[in-house]
Amino acid sequence: MKKKGYDPNTVTCGTIVNDLCKIGEIDVAIRLLRKMGKGNFELDVVVYSTFIGSLCKYKLVTEALNFLSEMKGKGIRPDLVTYNSLIQGLGNFGQWREATTLLNEMTQGKIVLDVKTFSILVDTLCKEGMLTEAKEVFDVMIQGGIEPDTIIYNSLIDDYCLQSKMDGAVKAFNMIVERGCSLDVFSYNILMNGYCKNKRINEAMHLFHKMSNKGVTVDVVTYNTLIGGFCRVERLQGALKLFRMMRARGQHPDVQTYVVLLDGLFKNKNFAEAMALFQEMEDNKLHHNTVIYNILIDGLCKEGLIDEASELLKKMDGHVCSPNECTYNTIIQGLLRHNETSRAMKYLHMVVEKDFSANATTAAMFIDLLSTTQVDKNIQELHQKSR
Repeated sequence: MKKKGYDPNTVTCGTIVNDLCKIGEIDVAIRLLRKMGKGNFELDVVVYSTFIGSLCKYKLVTEALNFLSEMKGKGIRPDLVTYNSLIQGLGNFGQWREATTLLNEMTQGKIVLDVKTFSILVDTLCKEGMLTEAKEVFDVMIQGGIEPDTIIYNSLIDDYCLQSKMDGAVKAFNMIVERGCSLDVFSYNILMNGYCKNKRINEAMHLFHKMSNKGVTVDVVTYNTLIGGFCRVERLQGALKLFRMMRARGQHPDVQTYVVLLDGLFKNKNFAEAMALFQEMEDNKLHHNTVIYNILIDGLCKEGLIDEASELLKKMDGHVCSPNECTYNTIIQGLLRHNETSRAMKYLHMVVEKDFSANATTAAMFIDLLSTTQVDKNIQELHQKSR
């Protein structure tokens, strides 16, 4: 620009800072900002707010607070955008006390909170399990004439569900319509998940039918939630019926669908159907993740098919997903339950070599084994080594 006779101004440099932040070049943006500060550029609230927002986005909240102090030291008054970014950043780290300090600053500076500020506050409080405080903020918002959006309602519904306070969740759900907001698929899925986790599958299904009647598009999360709910109450035929329904309606199952259904089938001792489902995944060349293999290995071990479980673990080693700590604990427990002590030891050596840990169940099983007269010297030596 300078070679062509144009001098960059604050707007130009502010735009460059913004673009650098968007592509994650924070260090370069900081250097440019410092250069601007030393030059003839007047850094304004827009430049600072943009930069502070990017720092918060990349979880550099301490640095963002430092820049807040810097801008205030230069007499630049933070605005609503500045504070919203910082409160969001602090909220993501659960630093509620620090966020409250900024809120007090906003009040003292006569900066009016908007729907985004309240949304951040309600979401942060809900994530911290502070439901009473979140509801108080929600009430203050309504009393102040600011209408909550669907995101705020969804945060409240989710927290009520997490605390198994389904009456409160339903009340918040109904308020969305009463106050003229639109229910989206997320609202339905959150409430449905609450019903399923509390084993109220009939109410979850009623909500499912209500979605269809209201013209709300059902997504894969909806089906996964309901399938998991049916498995939780041991109604496997209902789960399988939904699985067939989703495919018939053109909704493709994802990996989580198979995880939920396989887990439910094995836990309810529907071994043949579980293996048929896994074979279907193989035939359709669907991606397998470690969780699916862990469920299969656990199911095979509980059926006494130890050799098959071991073969599956070998297949994982040569596959795209590697065995994790849970995988090894599962196979070791299966082997120990079937008195395959030597083979269990082989895998325990692998656990130590890979710097994994035996979980409480595996450790208890080995302690029981150590107390018997059957235990050999190798097990005792490894026990001492891993302590």
